[in-house]
Amino acid sequence: MKISIVLGAACGAAVFTLGAYAQQYPNKPIRLIVPFPPGQASDVLARAIGGKLSESLQQQVVVDNRPGAGGNIGSELGAKAAPDGYTLLIATAALPISKSVYSRLPFDPAKDFAPVTLLTRTPLVLIVNPSLPVNSVKDLIALAKAKPGALSFASSGSGTSHQLAGEMFKVTAGVDIVHVPYKGSVAAHLDIISGRVAMMFDNIVAVLGNLNSGKLKGLAVTTPKRWFAVPDIPTMAESGLPGFQAVAWFGVLAPAGTPQEIVALLNREIVRIISMPDIKERFIVQGIELSGSTPAELDAFLKTEIVKWAKVAKESGAQVD
Repeated sequence: MKISIVLGAACGAAVFTLGAYAQQYPNKPIRLIVPFPPGQASDVLARAIGGKLSESLQQQVVVDNRPGAGGNIGSELGAKAAPDGYTLLIATAALPISKSVYSRLPFDPAKDFAPVTLLTRTPLVLIVNPSLPVNSVKDLIALAKAKPGALSFASSGSGTSHQLAGEMFKVTAGVDIVHVPYKGSVAAHLDIISGRVAMMFDNIVAVLGNLNSGKLKGLAVTTPKRWFAVPDIPTMAESGLPGFQAVAWFGVLAPAGTPQEIVALLNREIVRIISMPDIKERFIVQGIELSGSTPAELDAFLKTEIVKWAKVAKESGAQVD
């Protein structure tokens, strides 16, 4: 009985301490890690949300760009940070992919994070140089089959959704095309525009300007339905590859073990921020529809993504190391 009382009292004290800690949060600046360079979609999102979050929490939110290794440098920092709510990570589709394509990953995407909220899911767009003699996905497949190994596809880095979408295209369409990794989308687009590389699957945000200017041609989007920002571009399913789906997504994660009260507070505030008309409109013009989620919904989605990309990596043989 005495043991039960002592244990009960100890548990009660722990709950009280945790509750008191959460009530005091935040009392110092919060670091928001972006695992990609400044100017990319993840960075733009982080800065927009971070500014509003600074206002609502009355503490500075500092965006910390830590690019490299397909996002793994920044993701490792986020995974290994103290679980106190003062370090957050902007996660992308590269995170679940990393579990399958890196054999010595220093963190576990499935276990080392506490999901906070999904921010958006957007299509990848299959882009080509307008001078390439193709006007559809079927044309591209026919050209690739006629010239095995002659066509190349770019990505913004090994182990990213851009690469794995290309690998999935190889397997699904039965074509032999060569992967060429770049350090970001800008350099990749320049080589597609110049004709050095034939094609790429890239985020709608990154390609929208060049699509509108005619510097790049969009053949298909990877979402189940056509995308509002490029309504004339068909889906991969409409283009003859049913079941071909891949999304670029962004979410907010905290280190595993972060108190639930803090996760709930951050979820509430970030979902409120991305629902603000000025924030939503700012990203609509860039081709993004912002939509939050519960932590549980993001957790389930992340697990689904891990399983999906593991299958693609196995079928294609894609490995970074």
